[in-house]
Amino acid sequence: MIDLNSMSEALQRGDAEKVEELVRKALEENLTPKKILEDGLIKGMDIIGAKFKKNEVYVPEVLIAARAMHAGMDILRPKLTEAGVKDIGKVVMGTVKGDLHDIGKNLVEMMLEGAGFNVIDLGVDVSADKYVEAVKDHQPDILAMSALLTTTMIYMGEVIKALNDVGLRNKLKIMVGGAPITQDYADQIGADGYSPDAASAVDKAKVFIP
Repeated sequence: MIDLNSMSEALQRGDAEKVEELVRKALEENLTPKKILEDGLIKGMDIIGAKFKKNEVYVPEVLIAARAMHAGMDILRPKLTEAGVKDIGKVVMGTVKGDLHDIGKNLVEMMLEGAGFNVIDLGVDVSADKYVEAVKDHQPDILAMSALLTTTMIYMGEVIKALNDVGLRNKLKIMVGGAPITQDYADQIGADGYSPDAASAVDKAKVFIP
């Protein structure tokens, strides 16, 4: 019988091939997709997230672990869909207009997916119109915006205003993050949440899901 702890450990090491192999074996042994997801993949990413918060691992290790998780999810996702397992929530995210930085955004995206969220990534240099359109199309629980520059972070307020103007603001939670962002700034522009790092962003997102 397969031990899902070994899948979690392989994911933490970033061993994508081993994770793929163990996911296939677990499915062959008729473990449910939900159990494989929760006790294998999500458990591994949760441990990496906790270590990241304590500075026991750093961005490269998290990215490697997240790639291993994606390798497992590529096999598992169709089975989860067949079994009717739903994502815990939906997040639309992107880096705001004028800003081309995406490492932080990508890290948050990978960790959100590792926690069981469905993430729609709009990429970088995202205009207010594009955010509004994505909220209309995808009806997410959360909209997450990233900025690395003090010159672009002011655009976050414009996106929130645009959502207000079309009556969509109150239908979702808005999270912001990035090097120059603070809790005070998040409060000032009317965002619902701010987090200083990717692991905290996942914790915050979970709080926003009923």
